[in-house]
Parts: sequence; C-alpha cells; structure tokens
Amino acid sequence: MSAPTIWTIGYEQATLDSVIGALKGAGVEVLADVRALPLSRRPGFSKTALAGALAQAGIAYVHFKALGTPADGRAAARAHDHAALERIYAGQLELPEAIAAGAQLHALAQEKRVALLCYERSAPECHRTLLRQAMLPEFAAVDLEPSSGV
Repeated sequence: MSAPTIWTIGYEQATLDSVIGALKGAGVEVLADVRALPLSRRPGFSKTALAGALAQAGIAYVHFKALGTPADGRAAARAHDHAALERIYAGQLELPEAIAAGAQLHALAQEKRVALLCYERSAPECHRTLLRQAMLPEFAAVDLEPSSGV
C-alpha cells in the first residue's frame, strides 16, 4: 500500500485564480488553512472571501487556527531565522489545542485530498512543512506552486 499524500500551497505572489487552479489541477478536495490569522492584504485570501471562492470551485475550506504560527514565529519567518521558527513552532505544536487540531487534520487527510495553505511560497521555508513533518509524517508531500500573479 502506498503512503497517503498531503499537498501544500503558499499564495505569496499568486492570484486567487492561480491558487484555485493549482488546487483543482491536483484534485484537492479540502483546503486546510493553517494560518493563525486568516487575514491577508492580498485580494481574496482572507478567510470569508477565500472560503466563498473555494466553495464556488467545489473545494471545502477548513481553518485550523491552532496549527498556525504564533506572532513570534511569524516574526522569525520574516527575518529568515528558520532555527527560531522551528523552535517556536515546535512549542506551538505541544499545546493541547494544536494536538487536537492535528488529530482532526490527520483524520481529514486520511479521508480526503487535503492541501495545507499558508502565505509563504517556498514550502521548505514555511511552517506548513514543519507541521507536515510533525503531525503527518507518514504522508508523502506534494508542494504546489501556483503561477505568479505579481
């Protein structure tokens, strides 16, 4: 039996249409938003607008707030301090609410084709890779890269 698959996608420098196109092209059924704050200055990527656009495309939306990066982790990511991001995010994943959310995500990804969404375009530099390694270690990863819209 082959390993289950989890997809990831970042929307940095992408348009909403290119993100939805990449998700549909991969056959993703559920977008798991793993941002602590599902807000964005980029048009269409705040929680309500994103959920609505995904619904129109036939993709479900679930927000996993507890799996997002806390403020100090986001600051470390912006400073390109990956070691600090790893340390801070590891602490986040030890919280009871993150453990429960991780179990929900794991169960969902066993049943549906799920993609993890965050802002950072490069998956290796994003907490979504740390999340996948910690909570979905048996899943094969496919990092989607939507076409740049900037």
